[in-house]
Amino acid sequence: MSIENSNKQPTILSYVRDIPNLLSLAGLACTVLAIYFAITGVYAAAMIGMVWAVAFDWADGLVARRLKGRTATDAKFGGQLDVVIDIVSYGVTPAILLLSYGQFEALYLIGAFIMVAAAAIRLSYFSTYGLAGGTKYTGLALDVNSLVLVSVFLLEGVVSNGTFEIILYVSGVGLALLNVSEIKTPKLSGNPRNVYILAAYTLGITAIYGFKLL
Repeated sequence: MSIENSNKQPTILSYVRDIPNLLSLAGLACTVLAIYFAITGVYAAAMIGMVWAVAFDWADGLVARRLKGRTATDAKFGGQLDVVIDIVSYGVTPAILLLSYGQFEALYLIGAFIMVAAAAIRLSYFSTYGLAGGTKYTGLALDVNSLVLVSVFLLEGVVSNGTFEIILYVSGVGLALLNVSEIKTPKLSGNPRNVYILAAYTLGITAIYGFKLL
């Protein structure tokens, strides 16, 4: 094999064959569905898409850490892919959810911008500095946003529409502020026990909102 061939860059789509990247893309598919259903007002389906996006996000990291034969370049590509998908899953999607529930009124643009901007800043900071002390995040991890919001949305229909709009707005903006705060939070996906908890939570949320769709 010539030196020229050995140094040849892999094709872009060759990375799609990587199992962790496939899981990341599966999470992106869930996110796209969540956005679609949020815009069309089928919020129960949107919640299912949001929680499964988190499940696939955690799964890709777990598989990547255990998969043998992955190169440093594979890991770097996967990390970049995760960042791009995270901004959509945990920044854009919750913002669209807020806008949709607020009937796309101008007032909700402020909250939506804060949520997307916080996600972008949070991810940029993490890409620059990584985990604090190698074990904790600086600021609330973005995946927590979706996990909290799908629970908050259980109040929809329980309290008045006006009250719930306020709760959703305050929750979304509040989470965004925590994302860019200086609080230190553990990396939940790094604990095997938390993986089982997330699996149970995902199935539970899916069952609850699936029943609402019937």
